[in-house]
Amino acid sequence: MACSLIEHKRINTTVAKAKALKQFVEPIITKAKEDTTHNRRIVFSRIRQKEAVTELFRDVAVKVGDRPGGYTRIIKLGSRKGDAADMAMIELVDYNELYNAGKATKKKSTRRSRRGSGSDKAVAPAAEKQATKEEE
Repeated sequence: MACSLIEHKRINTTVAKAKALKQFVEPIITKAKEDTTHNRRIVFSRIRQKEAVTELFRDVAVKVGDRPGGYTRIIKLGSRKGDAADMAMIELVDYNELYNAGKATKKKSTRRSRRGSGSDKAVAPAAEKQATKEEE
C-alpha cells in the first residue's frame, strides 16, 4: 500500500488501514528528505520496490522538503456498501491542487487584538466635535 500511495499520490482504503499506513509512510518520507546512500538503503529495506523508492527520493522528497511533518491526509468517505466498512482516502498533502490553490492566493494576515480599540474610537469623534465647535 505504501508503494501504491507513493506511485499514485492518493488511494482509497478502509480507515484502519489508512491510519496504519500513515504511521508506516511518514517516517519513510522523513528519511527521503535527505538523499544519502544510507537513507536509500533504509527506505528500500522497508518498501522493496525500486520504482517507488526512486520516485520517493526524486519527486516526493523535493516537494515536501520544507514541510516539518504531516505529509499525508486522511479524508473519511463513508461506509462501503458490501460490508459497511468505514472507507477513507489517504493522500499526500502537497499533491492535492484543490487545497493548495487556496493557500497560494490567500494573503497571510496578522492577528490583532481588540483590547482597547473601543475606547480609542469613542474618544476620537468626541475630540473632533469639540474642535469644530471651537473653530465656529
